[in-house]
Amino acid sequence: MTAPAASAATPVTAQRRRGTLRSRGLLNGRVVFGGTLLFIVVAVAVVGLVWTPYPADATNLQARFAAPQWLHLIGTDELGRDILSRAMVGAQTSLIISACAVGIAAAIGTVIGFLTGYMRGVIDIVLSRVIDAMLAVPALVVALGIVAMLGASATSVTVALAVAYTPQFSRVFRGVVVAARDQTYVEASRGLGLPAIVVVVKDLLPPVLPIMVVQVTTSLAWGILDEASLGFLGLGVQPPAPSWGSLLIEGRQYMYDAPWLPIGAGAFVVVAVLGVNILGDGLRDVLDPRAWTRRHSYRKGGAK
Repeated sequence: MTAPAASAATPVTAQRRRGTLRSRGLLNGRVVFGGTLLFIVVAVAVVGLVWTPYPADATNLQARFAAPQWLHLIGTDELGRDILSRAMVGAQTSLIISACAVGIAAAIGTVIGFLTGYMRGVIDIVLSRVIDAMLAVPALVVALGIVAMLGASATSVTVALAVAYTPQFSRVFRGVVVAARDQTYVEASRGLGLPAIVVVVKDLLPPVLPIMVVQVTTSLAWGILDEASLGFLGLGVQPPAPSWGSLLIEGRQYMYDAPWLPIGAGAFVVVAVLGVNILGDGLRDVLDPRAWTRRHSYRKGGAK
């Protein structure tokens, strides 16, 4: 009679855990607010695939430097091109480059982190020293050097940012694996003779996933900023193709006479980075039970 009760309790416990996770997400205002900002930016980019107020490259010299108005909500540039339309198309470029770079860095960094943290020995020593050397140089400087060698293009920026962010993912995941590899449940799996890949997937990957989510959101915010920085320096996507960085450099020389040129693209960057950062902070609290417990206990104590 005991076995059925135990088996019946397992789905109930899992359901409670899922309900607790959902309640954390719903009660966490930062997840909602940051997710809303990010959704707006992504929605603008998606809408730009099928519709923009004007063609992004359409010029109208009679409407040069038009201030924000009903016909041009963010104004026009020196060639009479609608800034909102160009920012919508540029959002696609900036978000795709940032997302692809972070995705590649997360995949490669995760593999390196598991290799160095679990295998130990010569592999750990050699790869760790290489990672340390790369972390000694700021990511943007590494990206600048790679783009300078490969030439300015969207592909070069993606590769450069991926290489620059890989050491960060590797170092974070290595720390988690090193902390978990000596735990009792990992030793038990080894004692059973399970292959290393099974031990990694079954025992070491689950504690890494929450940290991966937070690290991805943090790196995505930096990716958007660094892509805009490279574009501002003239090493990003080249004209006439728009991106947030190229729009910023195009409007720099007219900053005092037509401030809406850089402000239009800059506002998109600010909203996107703010949304990703706030969402990442909220997800950290949702996925980390210790942070939730501390905050919940503090509120209960304050209420007393």
